[in-house]
This record gives sequence, structure tokens and C-alpha cells, in this order.
Amino acid sequence: MFNHSLILSKAFINIFAALGGMFFLSACSSAYIPNVPNTPMLSAKGELNADAHITLKGNTSFNSAYAVADHIGILLNGSIMNSERKNKDFKHNLLETGAGYFTTFGAENNRILEVYTGFGSGNSDRTFRNETSAGITSDRQEAKFGKWFAQVNYSSKDKGDFKLFGKTFPISYGTALRISYVNMKDFTRNGIAQPTEDNIFLEPVFFTRYRIFPAVQLQYTSGSNFGLKKREFLTAGNSVLSFGIVVNVGGKQSD
Repeated sequence: MFNHSLILSKAFINIFAALGGMFFLSACSSAYIPNVPNTPMLSAKGELNADAHITLKGNTSFNSAYAVADHIGILLNGSIMNSERKNKDFKHNLLETGAGYFTTFGAENNRILEVYTGFGSGNSDRTFRNETSAGITSDRQEAKFGKWFAQVNYSSKDKGDFKLFGKTFPISYGTALRISYVNMKDFTRNGIAQPTEDNIFLEPVFFTRYRIFPAVQLQYTSGSNFGLKKREFLTAGNSVLSFGIVVNVGGKQSD
């Protein structure tokens, strides 16, 4: 029988972990904003998964995946952010593609293991403003970067039920560990070329899906972002806490 308290405990742990990460990293600022990792939970040839997510900071991710064979899937991901505030403007764009292997297993054949790798490119444009006695000064930082990533997803489809207002919503949940290598191709500060930076990021996330219609699910994602190199501009200054909607067509259906 599905343990409601266990799922709620995991959800609260994820929320507090994400909020804690945001608290400690709030003082940091990075030219790289991680997108929500693609966790399509593919299970059979011909399955199509598409989803959209938005973080509390306003970074919007769009992910899609298609199973071209029984164990081979392809990915197309993107994210965009445009934030304008009194002391800081931030624009960020990212597009990436990838491919990999997936398989199902377990007594009910509803556990899924996925391994993907891919590459992409993006850019960021940040302007910091500081009000002084002499007036307002600004610091504009523009960067273009490339990205390579590899990730492993483990998930359980329709592993339990959540009841609300007399209705039952099947729940799926899982985790993903993504390793991303990001390197600047070009970096300017107030129009003057600067030394470029690179970094390796470990990006673990946890996600929970609530199926509200046969092909539509709501997803909550929490996670962190750790940089393995000490950098000034390409730092691990942003965590993932997002809410999204998932559309899935095809695949192995649970009873």
C-alpha cells in the first residue's frame, strides 16, 4: 500500500533543501542559470513527452523527448529568462539537444532508468546598477557559452495515489543527476573583452508528478547546483525549484 506520509516527508525534505540552498546561494550571482533537467520517463518506442517549467526566479524551461526505438530516446531542451529589476537586469537563453538509452524494470515494470548525453549553447546579459553620491554606475556583463552534459534518471511511474476532493491522482516520482561542463566562448564587461571561464557543475534534482488527466501531469522539481571549480563569474549561484506541466503520449500504460 502506498505510504502517504513517506511521500509528504520526501516532499517537505526537498522543499526545505531547495529553500536552504537558495538562502546560502542568494548572495551569489552566476552567468549560468541551470535549466530544469529533462526527465521524460520514456518507456516504449513512439512515446512523446513535452513539458514546461518555471522557477521562482522566472527562468522558464521547455523540454521535449521522443522514443525513436524501444530503448533509444532523443532530447530537445531550452530555457529563457528576462528579468528587469531596480538594481539588476538579467537575460539568459539556452538551447541543447541530446540522446540516450532508457529501459523499464521491476515487478510491475514501472521503474525507469534513463541515461542521456548531449550539448548546447547559450548566452547571458547581466547589468548591475549601483547608486552612489556621484550618480548611478552600471556594470554590464555579456557572455556566450557552450555546454556538454551527461545525466542519469531513475523514476517510478504511478507508484501511489494522492486523494483530493474525492478524486484520486496517480503519483510518479524520481531523481536525476546531471553533470554539466560549461565554458565561455566570449565574455565582455562594459564592452571590453575579458578572460573567459569554465566550470563543471553537479546538478542533482528530485521531482514528483501528479497525473490530473490521462496524458497531463503536474510536476514539482527541487534541486541544487554545485560548481567543482572556483570561479568569479561562472559560479554555482543558482538552485532549481520549479513547477511545471507535463504532456505525455504513448508508452507503457499502468493499470
